[in-house]
Formats: sequence, structure tokens, C-alpha cells
Amino acid sequence: MLERIWSGWRAAYVSGSPVRNASADDTAASTAGSVFSQLVNSRKPDTETHIVHRGDTCFVIVNIFPYTPGHILVVPFREVADLDGLSPDETSELWATVTAATGVLRHVYNPDGLNIGLNLGRPAGGSIPEHLHVHVVPRWTGDSNFMSSVANTQTLPESLGATAAKIRDAWP
Repeated sequence: MLERIWSGWRAAYVSGSPVRNASADDTAASTAGSVFSQLVNSRKPDTETHIVHRGDTCFVIVNIFPYTPGHILVVPFREVADLDGLSPDETSELWATVTAATGVLRHVYNPDGLNIGLNLGRPAGGSIPEHLHVHVVPRWTGDSNFMSSVANTQTLPESLGATAAKIRDAWP
């Protein structure tokens, strides 16, 4: 039997302004730009920043905290917090790039499956809520192991630089 607990007091939180989720880190990041904007504007070579593809309105970067080898992020150049803030051109290129990324990862890593998703807002798990990004994660049957369950640790068989080079070389 499903039980419900009324929590009407949360209505003010749920319907409040987006500022309710801001932190000191968010305020500091907004003045300097997101970590993605900082990387793109750093003038460092893509081989150093692990950017594997640049389009007209978005780019692809290797996640520096990957769940698995090949975990990449598709990111609009412009800082946008939510999908409805994207222009039609950004929306089109973002999803076309996600589609291309799935083909590249299938070619390079031959995964059994892929996770593709966004975490919009800090409560949804968004670690950089001011700059949306799409995760594309290759997955294999049995790829979870005791290290992530017991030690909260990921084991990765290759460096981020090696991952970036493989994906960059395979990008169409």
C-alpha cells in the first residue's frame, strides 16, 4: 500500500525563485564564467583542455570525472542554464552533435549501450547548473564493480588524454 505524507510547507521552496539554489560558488562562477567557458576562452590547445570537437554553437569535451572511459560532454559555447534558453540553431546543433558523439563512441569503444542525459539544476544533480551540458556515457554489461559500490572510486583503464586523442581522431 502506498502511503502519502503531506508536506505543504515545501510549496514555498518548490515554487520559489531559482536564486534559492544559488551558493557562494555559483556567484563566483557567474562572474568568471562557468568552467566550460573558462576552458573554451583559455586559449589553451584542445589537447590540453581535452576538447575533442568544436562546432559552430557547441563543443565536445572529455569529462574530467568520467563514469567510464569515453564519458564525454556536449556543451553549447554560450552559457545557458536550461534547454528553453537555447536558440533554434543551438538546439539543432546540440542534438546533432549528441547523435554524432554516439557514433564516435560506438566506433572507438564498442560499448554494449550508452547513457545520454542532462542534469538541469543543482537539485537534479547538475554540478554546473549555469551551463547545461549533455552527458554521453558508454556502458558495458557488468561495467559496475565493487570499487564504485564500496569505495566510491572509479577504475579507468586509460588516461583522459588518451581518451581525448582516440575520440578526436575518430570524430567525423
